[in-house]
Amino acid sequence: MTNENVELSERHRCFGGQVEFYRHWSTACNTPMRFSIFLPPQAEHGKVPVLYWLSGLTCTEENFIEKSGAQRYAAEHGIMLVAPDTSPRGLNLPGEDDAYDFGSGAGFYLNATQAPWNAHYRMYDYVVEELPALIASTFPADVQRTGVFGHSMGGHGALTVALRNPERYRSVSAFAPICAPSLSPWGKKAFSAYLGSDESTWQKYNAHHLVRSTASRLPLLVDQGTADQFITEQLMPWELEKACREVDYPLTLRFQAGFDHSYYFISTFMRDHLAYHASALGVVGARPWTVA
Repeated sequence: MTNENVELSERHRCFGGQVEFYRHWSTACNTPMRFSIFLPPQAEHGKVPVLYWLSGLTCTEENFIEKSGAQRYAAEHGIMLVAPDTSPRGLNLPGEDDAYDFGSGAGFYLNATQAPWNAHYRMYDYVVEELPALIASTFPADVQRTGVFGHSMGGHGALTVALRNPERYRSVSAFAPICAPSLSPWGKKAFSAYLGSDESTWQKYNAHHLVRSTASRLPLLVDQGTADQFITEQLMPWELEKACREVDYPLTLRFQAGFDHSYYFISTFMRDHLAYHASALGVVGARPWTVA
């Protein structure tokens, strides 16, 4: 790590590589931001593919790296993992810390247009532009082989950033994503405050709308637990399924019987998702991924 603008806070040996935590000043968010990274052992010898994880509501840069078990499979495939925080922190904005589903820990991976949020809550620019540029300049990342995945709010983020920027990502997947945030209570609350009351401005952050309007055909992999307490009111995977069916968009939607919304679900199918991304990212020796 050679970028003097990035401050290392923790380092841990893990599966032959390193888990590291960093803090840096974000121009996009106009405040310090944090991220975690797993550098596989192959990164000691050259550039490796990079896979971004976008976490869900209430999470930080720590949840995924501590709970998912992804490092084991990333080490096997030689894939770098990067997990940013889910929002700016400690800005003392009115209402910022009043609820779990808005403000701190709930940036929704969009660029806010409404005051006071628009001065800092610009997570879309952060995860699409600023953070990848920082990773490319600081770590041995093969930027031509980049993927993105996430969970819940982060699944929404992964789908929307990939659908809007198919030239940047070679693979995308999601665990229990918010598929139609403009129709869900979580999404309506966040979008109305961050983006305003004009719902036409919300559509560029709606996966079920974007699949209908994009010319790209970047395949989507989505896993959804059938015992997820949020599936009906908040996640609505059938809205994404319906939209993809209407325009013949490539979607693999797997309903996993008995699984809930937790990291027990995520960790169970993490191996599948890493194999899926490894195949799409052209990892040598990775078997072509097929539906199990």
